Amino acid sequence: MKAILFHRHGGPEVLEYSDFAEPQLVAGQVLVRLKAAALNRLDIWVRNGWPGIKLEYPHIPGADGAGEIAEIAEGVTGWAIGERVVINPNLGCGHCPACQAGWDNRCQEWHLLGESVRGTYAQYAAVPAASLYRLPAGFDQHTAAAAALVYLTAWHSLITRARLQAGESVLVVGASGGVNTASIQIARLAGATVYVVGANSEKLAVAEALGADVLIDRSKDENWSKAIFALTNRRGVDIIVDNVGSTYAQSFRAAARGGRILTVGNSGGPKIEIDNRLIFGKHLSIVGSTMGTKADFATVMDLVFAGKLKPVLDRTFPLSEAAAAQERLEQGAQLGKITLAIP
Repeated sequence: MKAILFHRHGGPEVLEYSDFAEPQLVAGQVLVRLKAAALNRLDIWVRNGWPGIKLEYPHIPGADGAGEIAEIAEGVTGWAIGERVVINPNLGCGHCPACQAGWDNRCQEWHLLGESVRGTYAQYAAVPAASLYRLPAGFDQHTAAAAALVYLTAWHSLITRARLQAGESVLVVGASGGVNTASIQIARLAGATVYVVGANSEKLAVAEALGADVLIDRSKDENWSKAIFALTNRRGVDIIVDNVGSTYAQSFRAAARGGRILTVGNSGGPKIEIDNRLIFGKHLSIVGSTMGTKADFATVMDLVFAGKLKPVLDRTFPLSEAAAAQERLEQGAQLGKITLAIP
């Protein structure tokens, strides 16, 4: 099969478009003939590497994918060859106490497709049958792939972890990334007032089209926490989606008393400085979240299929041009999700 591989960490130049053996199934798995994959910032982090990361080389990146079932292993029931599916990249063992309790994203042997196991930048991927979800007839596979990781992540963070309620206010720090565009839509669907801080007017136009109520251009107003304070009559907002990390100082100031700061990532870097006085003085909660549960995935994908949540698509690259696709993502030039067309 054709795949994107890397044998060492580094920049986009380490990615190779090459032939690689098709995955061999084990009991409980299904072989998916991929038609579309979607990029996530995770792909860049894995490619760059971090201390302690352990990969089986060559590694195939990619968490998101959609396609059709090509082969079914022993022990799998309820699926047929040729069925169209989207992959839930959250891989739990299914047997540990966390999985049995329905918290498979807290599995003792948890894996993320494309991170600790080979992923979807390839013509085929072997995944547990439990990680598949059926696509409705005619539903676009690129849209499905673009939705999977980011909508699961945003739903679990906002709804399951933070318990967002109608009438609350939500601030999203960043206007056009995958998780952030998903968060804007989910917050609106839940009945929240949505504030968005964006890098420029072009990115804020994406947020506005998704239904954001209040837009703040940080290229014109760097002190956006002060702007939020003024806009909310000095109250602040109930929930802040901050997946940057280096912006925490302003997020803490923009939060209302009893506010929740949600994080699913650290695009601004893993190490940040926190003024603890704001945490205890304002009764703030910092809520960490990774991916989501199978129940979350079913719920949010059904909303995507019903058109109530609509992934924003940026550009589609051929699989062979995955390095260029990652460069676009790394530069922050995208307006929505980048996908790969798999031959």
